[in-house]
Amino acid sequence: MTTTRISGFYRKTPQERLDQFADFFKSASGLIFTLAAVLIAYFSKGKWVSIAMIIPFAFFIKRLDQFSFQIVEKHLSISFFLGIAIGPMFYDLLLSMSSSARGGLIRNSPKEYHLAPEVRAWKGFFPNPFRVLTGRQTAHTSITSFISSLTFAFSPVGMTSLMGEIVGSRNKGVYKKSTSSLATMNGVTESTYIAEAIIPLLAFGIPLSPVALGPAAPLFNAPPVFTSDPVNNLHNLLTPWDFFLYGLIGLVIATAIAYPFAMNYARTATVFVMKNISQEAIVGMFVGLACLLAFHEAQLVGVMLALTVATLGGLLNRVLGVGAGVQFMIFYGSTYMMTTLLGA
Repeated sequence: MTTTRISGFYRKTPQERLDQFADFFKSASGLIFTLAAVLIAYFSKGKWVSIAMIIPFAFFIKRLDQFSFQIVEKHLSISFFLGIAIGPMFYDLLLSMSSSARGGLIRNSPKEYHLAPEVRAWKGFFPNPFRVLTGRQTAHTSITSFISSLTFAFSPVGMTSLMGEIVGSRNKGVYKKSTSSLATMNGVTESTYIAEAIIPLLAFGIPLSPVALGPAAPLFNAPPVFTSDPVNNLHNLLTPWDFFLYGLIGLVIATAIAYPFAMNYARTATVFVMKNISQEAIVGMFVGLACLLAFHEAQLVGVMLALTVATLGGLLNRVLGVGAGVQFMIFYGSTYMMTTLLGA
């Protein structure tokens, strides 16, 4: 252990102080995810039904996990994650294939969309974001992004929806309410995904967030190169300054490319997609991509598991209002819940 000697005493470095909490967070991660599931469910649209479905959905997830483990001899995560993500759109596909339910999808005329006119309140190709947003919107986005970064153990989807609804409820007028909510949700999405990948990796080296357990899992555990038990990944290979430097480089490059294109061509791209690309094609693309990634993780078992989760998850989302954020947190806390309640 590296320490600094000052006046006859050993003072631990910040990294070593964080390492002391790794065992605690690792042992308490299931409880943290469970409490997060209850909290996000309580503030969701389907409040009480979301809370009521926590245990049944956790039981469903755990039994699927045990069944797939017997076949592929490893616990799957990406297939579960993708199944929950595509649930609502896969549910719509199932409705379109059902002769009894298809009638609810039939429309006599094309659906109308009302897009705001192209209003550019800035000059040049790279607008100043502090001039595009009002002072109130900038403050709301900054505060909510900071808060959501601290709750790195929560679902980014759930935090995005929660913060967007809170900010939207504090603004009057359709335009101010929608623009403030969208600005906040974009800020929260970016900050939460970055925080949920960087904080566990930098501080502990073990996956302690939904992002770390899902999309960022290879950064923590990709044998034989990276492992999280014992910890042998970027947590050991990079210093905090390395994380800051490379993270800053990535943010600068992403901002230089994505931000100006989004600000200058967002409406044009939206109109093009809505006029020339059918919704069915977009849904099919996402479902096909999910199946491809699930197949890469566990071949046919992964695909079947993802579609099974998508079927139930989509039903819970569309019919009962159990949001994807709640389902993600239930998935991450399912092992703890079933072990605590059933001992298995």
